[in-house]
Amino acid sequence: MKRLPQSDNTLLIRTDFSDEAAWRALRTSVTTPAEGEDPYLACLHIVDDASYSGLTTEQLVALAPDEDDLLIVADGVAMAEAGMPLLAVHVRGEDEEDGEDRDARPRVEELRVVAEVLWSVENNISVANMDWEEFVDAAEEDGVFRGF
Repeated sequence: MKRLPQSDNTLLIRTDFSDEAAWRALRTSVTTPAEGEDPYLACLHIVDDASYSGLTTEQLVALAPDEDDLLIVADGVAMAEAGMPLLAVHVRGEDEEDGEDRDARPRVEELRVVAEVLWSVENNISVANMDWEEFVDAAEEDGVFRGF
C-alpha cells in the first residue's frame, strides 16, 4: 500500500466510494467558507484515491507522514449520516502531553465532527490554539462535535 501524501495541509482521506453524490456534497461542504463575519475554512489536502477504500484508522495512521498529528476521514458514516460527521483522528506520542517526542508508541484518538464545523477543529488543532480535549468535551452525547 502506498503512503499517504505529505502536505502542509491536513489530509482529508476518502475511504468510502459507495456514493458519488454524497462525496460531492461532503466535499462542497468542507471547501465552502463558513458563513459569518470571518469566513473560516479548513486547510485540507483532499485524498480521493480508491486504493485507500475501506482502510481502518490504524492502517491510515500507519500510512500517514510521521509529522501528521491530525487526519480527517470521509468514511461510510460521514457519507451516510445527516451532517456528514467526518472522523477526526488525532495522533500523538504516548507521552506528548509531558513534553516527550513522538518516538513513543502513538496514541490515536477519534472524534466525529460534522462537516459544517470541521474548520473549527482543523484550524485550532493545526496551530495548537486549542487542545483536542476541548473538542472532545464539547461533543454531544452521541460523540459528535457540532460546534461550541
